[in-house]
Amino acid sequence: MILIIDFGSQTTHLIGRRIKDLGVPVEIAIPKNALSSALKIKPRGIILSGGPASTYGKNALLVDGKIFKLGVPVLGICYGLEVMGQMLGGQVAPGKKKEYGSTSFTLTKNNPLFANLGKNKNTFTVWMSHFDQVIKVPTDSIVVGSTPDVKIAAFANVKKKQYGIMFHPEVHHTQYGNQILSNFIINICGEVSQKRNINTSQLIKKIKLEIGAQKAVCALSGGIDSAVAAVLTHEAIGDKLTCFYVDTGLMRLGETDQITQTFKVHFKLKLQVIHAEDIFLSALKGITDPEEKRKIIGETFIRIFEKEAQKLGTKYLVQGTIYPDVIESKGTNHAHKIKTHHNVGGIPEKHGFKIIEPLRQFYKDEVREIAKELGFPGSIISRHVFPGPGLAVRIIGEITKEKLDILRRADAIVVDELRKAGLYEKIWMGFAVFTGVKSTGVTGDERKYGETIALRIIESKDTMTADWARLPYELLERISSRIVTEVFEVVRVVYDITTKPPATMEWE
Repeated sequence: MILIIDFGSQTTHLIGRRIKDLGVPVEIAIPKNALSSALKIKPRGIILSGGPASTYGKNALLVDGKIFKLGVPVLGICYGLEVMGQMLGGQVAPGKKKEYGSTSFTLTKNNPLFANLGKNKNTFTVWMSHFDQVIKVPTDSIVVGSTPDVKIAAFANVKKKQYGIMFHPEVHHTQYGNQILSNFIINICGEVSQKRNINTSQLIKKIKLEIGAQKAVCALSGGIDSAVAAVLTHEAIGDKLTCFYVDTGLMRLGETDQITQTFKVHFKLKLQVIHAEDIFLSALKGITDPEEKRKIIGETFIRIFEKEAQKLGTKYLVQGTIYPDVIESKGTNHAHKIKTHHNVGGIPEKHGFKIIEPLRQFYKDEVREIAKELGFPGSIISRHVFPGPGLAVRIIGEITKEKLDILRRADAIVVDELRKAGLYEKIWMGFAVFTGVKSTGVTGDERKYGETIALRIIESKDTMTADWARLPYELLERISSRIVTEVFEVVRVVYDITTKPPATMEWE
């Protein structure tokens, strides 16, 4: 067993997921319970997660110092490194420069945590997300790695098996991240790896136990998450499941027809299409704040479902909530809320449903593996991620029919060109954003004051981190040229080259 102390990092459970992938069980505890949990479960290793706090503040989030005297190996990640620095005789201070996203890490002294990285692998890419930094290492520790902006990016006390790293090995953008975690878990802690499998039959059995002989409705958006949740539930309760697809008016070009055809014909699910564009646009009129948009959409969704479910006599609502939705909606004790997902924090407290979320503990890539096992066609498995609130969070400012029409046409061009280039299945998601920024252009020798569209095309694995796709210039040129030519209202196209963090996947 490995014990993770959760200081509120957005990737705490991702650390756990990586360890489980190594075939080792994990338990997560909050800082105030760290020592009692360690004494109870007697883990072979302890990991201190990242977090949004500062270790030197008045209300700093720390642990009982006795945890470092248990003789158990400890790995501090980001804020966890700072906790070790603060509590073990070192010093933490505000950094002179923030580090968010990719940077270069140089190993300055070999040690067991960085073993087996191959020849000449002393410098590699890591993923950072911090402002504070350790400026003095803990007693009896030595500096073992640096970045261009952080002298103490890793330290080690090999004798006590205590290690600190400023970067996040759990995110897939960190080179050798899995090897570093494996070095700690298997080699330093002495754990034994066992193969981990996702048991689909167990998921179906659990749904059957939760719903029993009752009827249920499923919120089907057309995305992979809700589709897998729907098919799993259908396997569990059969025709007692009715899927509702709500056409909010916030969908992509031709999406409603495509989804109706796919799920009625391929999966043969009982599907009802609810046309509610006027209801949603009316509710969103005049709203510009992204959090308010999400909450309004969540509220409107649930009220529509309540009304329709009453006709069927059911109170069970199945949703395709996945773990990143929960995390970004403040799913752990000390985490900051990044944004309210309409199917998590966007749901009003009072509603008439028992919520069933069979995928709540899974990441997107795991959901896709489940989809393969369930026999999903490749076109659905590779379909790009689409947010529950739809185009409402890809339009900056108030939502109007005119803006939706402009964005749909621009977005369709992005997808079409990615498919033609053979890149659609190779990237995580690619879409257009209506920025709400007007700029001056020239069309037909005339001045034109028109819209600006941003392109967001990114690579990821589990949505917890992302990097912008290095597309060929020729492809970007074709997309830009087609948008300003075919979408008359647009005069400028820009490319978003921001990683996550500090940005999120969507603009809102």
